[in-house]
Amino acid sequence: MNSLMNTVTITPLYAALLGLVLLVLSGRVIGTVRAKGVGIGDGGDRENLVVIRSQANFVEYVPMALILIAFVEAGGASDAWIHGLGGALLVGRILHPLGMSTSPDPKPARFIGTVATLLVLLVASVLLLVQQM
Repeated sequence: MNSLMNTVTITPLYAALLGLVLLVLSGRVIGTVRAKGVGIGDGGDRENLVVIRSQANFVEYVPMALILIAFVEAGGASDAWIHGLGGALLVGRILHPLGMSTSPDPKPARFIGTVATLLVLLVASVLLLVQQM
């Protein structure tokens, strides 16, 4: 384990920053549902649903992306690749919830955040497969 931690030195920075983003998203959920007196679930309220799904979407994608980035880093990818992947993931995961709102029309920030996240997953997966060859 110690040798892995010696080779993975950049990914923890992005994990920490993304952890802070998760705390903000969690705070939004707690504040919104408490303000509306909802104990479990969204209570049928669209605003509650939006903040809950924003947080859930983050939790659904970020762990796998960070694992892939860490493996790519441990496999010897350049610092530029790791910062590029980590930075894109961070920006994407900030833009996505900003782009979600209670209005039904699509928001560009949500789309850009989604695309950035999916590209990070794709690029990191391909880089990891190439490293394994």
